[in-house]
Formats: sequence, structure tokens, C-alpha cells
Amino acid sequence: MEKIVSYPLSIISITLFLLTLVLFHPIQWICFNVFGYQAHKKSVDYLNFFLLRIGHLLGTTYVVENRATIPKGVPIIFVSNHQSLYDIIGMIWFLRAFHPKFVSKKELGRGIPSVSYNLTHGGSVLIDRKDPKQAIPIIKGLSEYIEKHNRSAVIFPEGTRSKTGKPKEFAQSGLKILCKYAPSAYIVPITINNSWKFVKFGFFPFGLGKRITFTVHNAFAVKDYPFEVLMEKTEQAIIQSIKN
Repeated sequence: MEKIVSYPLSIISITLFLLTLVLFHPIQWICFNVFGYQAHKKSVDYLNFFLLRIGHLLGTTYVVENRATIPKGVPIIFVSNHQSLYDIIGMIWFLRAFHPKFVSKKELGRGIPSVSYNLTHGGSVLIDRKDPKQAIPIIKGLSEYIEKHNRSAVIFPEGTRSKTGKPKEFAQSGLKILCKYAPSAYIVPITINNSWKFVKFGFFPFGLGKRITFTVHNAFAVKDYPFEVLMEKTEQAIIQSIKN
């Protein structure tokens, strides 16, 4: 029944979603090329605000827990499990005060209105998953960027989203590079729950009435622990809070 009811609502939502991406593409271009970084960031923030509101048409609600515990005025490495596109949309809006920049696959860097423009001009980095050596200097550059500007990087160590909510194996290499070249950073683990249910039928139709939660865990100073301990503490914090 949920799937049947979802079809008309999903058609409306996906139409509004695509229109929003198309509308904000020239807005981003103008903000970036005429007014600079801060204006471009604001345009991206509000792009994602409207995309979140479109989710409300499907009964989607969002909860962010413990956001006030995130350290301020220091570089941050957000590490999270990954379940759907709404993970990224939610993080851009709810963590906007920390200027989140993403480690994304290179395929997203072209052909998608608004999304590709932000990834290529907003400070995020694009890597080729088939060429791990190519990713090293790119992620190193992101590390140095957040270290210099006290901004944040977001990495999903599973690599690809989980279609069932069950976490995949966490890869260490990307996070290790971020920690090495942003030594004053704090790792902030985040557990995302129920995001996968939004796309449980695939990319169409959408799931209805889902409550997506972002649980922020205690931060760990990179300088205080060997990387192996940081990785273990981060992975445990995320996985122990995942609910299927």
C-alpha cells in the first residue's frame, strides 16, 4: 500500500527536486563568480534547505542529536555511515556552520545541475575509486584546506551507500590521510538512521513517513590517539548506534 500511495507524491517530489537543482545552478554560478566563496556557500546551504523541505511532502522528518557537542573553531573530520542521498543533503544544511566539504566520486563532478557545480567549485574533492594512488594527493589537499581554514571534511568510509542500513566494511585509507595532514583536527563520528528507508524501493518511488536521524557522537582529537585507536573508536561509535 505504501508503494502505491507513494507514486503520485513521488512524481511531484522528484519534479520539484529537479526544478530546484536547475534553478539553483545559475544562482550558484552568479554567487561564485560575482560575489565569491561566502555567497556561493549561502546559495548551496539554501539549495539543500529546499531539498530537505521537499522531503516533507513525503512525510519525511529530520532529527539531529547532540549537534551542540561539536567543537568550534577547529578543523573537523566528520565520519559517517552512508545510506542515501539525503545523508549529504542533511549534512550540508544541518552542519552548515562548519563548512562541510565532501570526498566524492569523480562521476558526480559532471552532468548534474547544482550538485556537480558545488562539488567542483565549493571546496569538495573528487576521486577516482579505481585509482587509489590518484586519491592520495587530492585528499591530502582537502586535509590541508580544513587545517588552514578551520573548516570540515566529510567522509563515508563505507565508500558506497548501504541499501539495507546494515553497515559495510569501513575503509581506512581516506581517513588516515585526513588525519595525517590535518593534525589539529577533531574526528566527529555521526550515525545516520532510516535514511535508507527513503529509497527502499529504489530511486522511485520514495518511502513515505520516514524519520531520518543524525546522531552526533563525542569528538576525538586526532593528536591524542594513534590512528588505529582513532579508527576503532570512530567505527564503534557509528556502528553501535545503527538501528535497522
